[in-house]
Amino acid sequence: MQPMTGIERISNILKRQPVDHIGVFEHFWGDTYKAWADKGYLKEGESYEDHFGYDLQLCWPFSLVADLDFVPEVVEETEETILQRDGNGALLRRHKLHDTTPEHVDFLVKERRAWEEHIKPKLTPDRRRINFEAYREARRQAAKAGRFFCWSGVNVFELMHPVAGHEYMLMGMATDPDWVKDMVNTYAQLTVQLQEILFAEEGYPDGIWFYEDMGYKQHPFMSPRMYREIVQPGHKLTIDWVKSHNLPVIMHSCGYVEPLLPGMMQAGIDALQVIEAKAGMDLVKLYHNFGERLSFIGGIDVRCLYNNDKAEIDHELESKIPIVKGRYGYVLHSDHSIPNNVEHDVYQYFIHKGLELGSYQ
Repeated sequence: MQPMTGIERISNILKRQPVDHIGVFEHFWGDTYKAWADKGYLKEGESYEDHFGYDLQLCWPFSLVADLDFVPEVVEETEETILQRDGNGALLRRHKLHDTTPEHVDFLVKERRAWEEHIKPKLTPDRRRINFEAYREARRQAAKAGRFFCWSGVNVFELMHPVAGHEYMLMGMATDPDWVKDMVNTYAQLTVQLQEILFAEEGYPDGIWFYEDMGYKQHPFMSPRMYREIVQPGHKLTIDWVKSHNLPVIMHSCGYVEPLLPGMMQAGIDALQVIEAKAGMDLVKLYHNFGERLSFIGGIDVRCLYNNDKAEIDHELESKIPIVKGRYGYVLHSDHSIPNNVEHDVYQYFIHKGLELGSYQ
């Protein structure tokens, strides 16, 4: 088989059709780029996609914060952290010295009334929510490089919890499910409305990448029944619209989401990413159970890179890639993001070894 472009390769992988080798893509913590650039591995302004020859390129062009005009308020600041209130009325603490998930401190929205009064009226398809220029430029770059280009953004679960927090949102699923269903429907409709505006003016991507972290260690945040009754309708609304334009859908979810996967597939996803091993997700098991109908991106335990030991990397890759490449539906990616303690040449080895094992030649 002749070498394929990234567009050709990922298009086939998402349909589980023959390719020359598995795909490759990755996410990184923000401080990794600086660490590698400071050592001279990355040229000024050089992208990871160009540097490592990835098959995919993403662009996240939407802002769905409720109040677009709100200027974040600093409530407290130390040498290491900053506590701010944002345009969703949420009080979040972030680290200043390194990248982490923000700590949820407090929320304006804890029940239906606050949602209806403070948030829902502001969620309109305002053009200011769309970064047209960023999308246009990323789409141009990807096309020039032959990469598969995805619009990326969050879906309904990841849009609700920054407003109400996981605790209040999940309690709402149990005590006032109609309130959470209203949030789901509002965000799903807004997402479609904004995509309609953007794609009509700037053209369609090659695919859609939704971020949707619905699990934690060994458990999803909700039961499969709650997923089907409350969250899945939002997924179906957004994915049905995407599929009406013949675009494939990749859905990212950190955490343990295996019990939700049949419902996610029913909603229409074509691939699951990131398949977090340390949360209990088993890439090989998922491949055996769902690989005829679903493609996979990730599932390689990022901890095998932490010690910069190539033997650990070999063991992890050799135990998975020869199996999961079997139906052509796999893209090499860690099960989370690459931190700055991983050495550049070790990460390069990770890619080269993975592609060597993932060749179909």
